[in-house]
Formats: sequence, structure tokens, C-alpha cells
Amino acid sequence: MTEDITGSKRATVLMVSTSYPADSGDWRGLFIRQMTLALARRNDIQLRLWSPPGETPANASYVATEDEAHWLASLMAAGGIAHLVRTGGMRGLAAPLRLLSMLRRLYQRETGTRLYHVNWLQNALTLPRNDTPLLVTVLGTDMQLLKLPGMTSLLRRAFRGRRVAICPNADWMHDDLVRRFGDIAEVEVVPFGIDPGWFEIDRSTRVEVPAKWLCVSRLTRGKLGTLLDWGAPYFSGRQRELHLFGPMQQEMALPDWVHYHGPATPASLCAEWFPQACGLISMSQHAEGRPQVMLEAMAAGLPIVASRIAAHEDLLDHRETGLLCGDLAELGDALALLDDPAANVQVGQRARAWAQERIGTWDDCAERYAVMYRRLGAMSP
Repeated sequence: MTEDITGSKRATVLMVSTSYPADSGDWRGLFIRQMTLALARRNDIQLRLWSPPGETPANASYVATEDEAHWLASLMAAGGIAHLVRTGGMRGLAAPLRLLSMLRRLYQRETGTRLYHVNWLQNALTLPRNDTPLLVTVLGTDMQLLKLPGMTSLLRRAFRGRRVAICPNADWMHDDLVRRFGDIAEVEVVPFGIDPGWFEIDRSTRVEVPAKWLCVSRLTRGKLGTLLDWGAPYFSGRQRELHLFGPMQQEMALPDWVHYHGPATPASLCAEWFPQACGLISMSQHAEGRPQVMLEAMAAGLPIVASRIAAHEDLLDHRETGLLCGDLAELGDALALLDDPAANVQVGQRARAWAQERIGTWDDCAERYAVMYRRLGAMSP
């Protein structure tokens, strides 16, 4: 424990992440920055952050060395550790080993830590043999990692001898994690939060014809899924427009009916695009956890049409807080339903109410994590 100038006790928490935005205009790792800001605002936590370099809160300490920060920045520029591994090559083989080596040195020198808060399971593999409690945040890509031979055994070894909370950000991951680790760790779903600005969006000025549909996604074949194939009959005419936002991480030809804008900042989506849009669409077949842009759309009252993958089925109540599509015809039915202004507003309002009640803000998320820190014995009740 440390004390601030008022004498208040603060638990020292080491936050570890391989993703973090470089500045306010960077789209990468935004949820980690929001999580960091919310935890740093608390008066019972002294946060120490190891991540790619970016805008660190004034009441948190950035603990990466100069060499580590430089390498982590280059990792972000290359698309992140998961992207490098997927694309292969020598760098895809070398990067995980370099990362694990850096993490081992980090954990060895951070001796005053009361709790490790580690984002992504692979970042816990080199934890030292001590009894410092661990909270590990699990996202969708972690579930792919667990399919690798021997990975569950390696993680169980890293968890041994300490109190562990495994915290996926969505319910669909819970049962598999309990099956793998439930005898040695507590598994508790901890949803991320939503920035208050999304709840304040006014959609009364939306453009009805042509109806503007948004897809906010990294451009890979898995992330776009069936969108370009199924979308052609519905977006190539004059009734609707498809506006696509995100970095192109796999080279692909886009049809001329797609309005591609490249990466977008949250500020531009919040102020310009969400208010005028008819809805958000994702036909992803990727290993999603709980897409943050969908939470933001729900907070904004922006209806969602999504593919039937576990992450989407876990998040959306079909025909209540969003619409799910398993084929071309279902996509057409969903778009036609939301063309109706009254139905569009009803679905959006139900989604916003759900987001307010079940998710809340990033400060609500920080409180959920603080509850887990206390249960792990790292903070006073």
C-alpha cells in the first residue's frame, strides 16, 4: 500500500497491456486507455502502467523502459501481436518471444505490486513464482489462443500459488474458462464500460433517404465476413448507403458501392456519423469478444444488425435490442424492418436502456474491477 498527500491508502496495481493509443486521434487500443483513465481516477488505487507509449493519466505511472516503449510502439504500428502471429513470417515468430522476455523482466523488477491486472492471457505466461494476486482480462482472441496445444497447461502453471480472477468481458466465454481453470481460479464476467458521450447522442436528425449504414471494423476477411457478398443487393441501389470505417489490414478490393473512409476517430463517429446513421452493421466471422463499437452504438440508440456468432448472440436480444442474421434473406428482412422510422427508434431505445442498466460508464467498469481487487485481497474492504 502507498499513501497519497491526504494519507489515504492506495493499492499498487500493475496494469499490463500490449495495446494503447499513441494519442487522442489513434483508434487502436482505445478501450485500454478508457479503462486506465477510469482506474486512475480512483483514490484507492495507485496505477502503474506497462503498455505502448501514449497519454498516461497524471495520477498513474508509466513503467516501460525506453527500449520497451520503442518496441511496443513498433508492435502497435505493425498491427499488434495477434496480427503479426496470424500473418506469419520471421517477425510473427520472433515477436511473441521478445514480448515474453520483456514481460519476465518487468515482473521481476516490479516488486512493490499488490496486484497484477493483466490484459490478454498470453501476458500472464511469465509471471514470477510469488503469491501476488492476479486479475486477467480475457477477450475474444484469448479464446483462440487457448486452442493452441499446451496453452491451458502453461497458464495453469503461471496461475499456481496465487489468488486468480479470470475476467472475460462477455458471458459467452465464461463456461469454457470455468472448464479449463475453475478449480484454481475464480471466473467472473466483468463488462467494459462506455464513455458518457455516446449516451448523449441525439439521433433525431438522422438522414432517412438514402439510409446511411455504418460498419466500423478493421478490414480483414474475417472481420468483414459475409458483408461484401450479402450486402450487394441491399446497398448497391439508391435506398441505402454502406459507409465503412477502419484500417485495411488485409489488401482487398472493395466494390464501388462501398463508401470507404479509412480509420475514424471516436470523436468523428460520435459527433458526425452516429447521429445521422440508420444503423450499425457487422457480418464478422472473427473471434470477437464483445465489440466495443457495438456497446457504443447501443448507448447511442443506434440499431445493430449483426451476424450470428457467439459474441453477437450473447450481446443482442434478437428483434429487441438488435437483429441477428444467418443468411442473405435474414439480412434483407433486418434492413427492411429498420427502414421504418418507428421500428428503428424502438429498437434503438431498447438497446440504449439495456446499455445504461447492464453496462454503464467506464467508472462503473472501474468499480467492478475494484470489487474483484478486494475479493482477491489486494485492497481493503
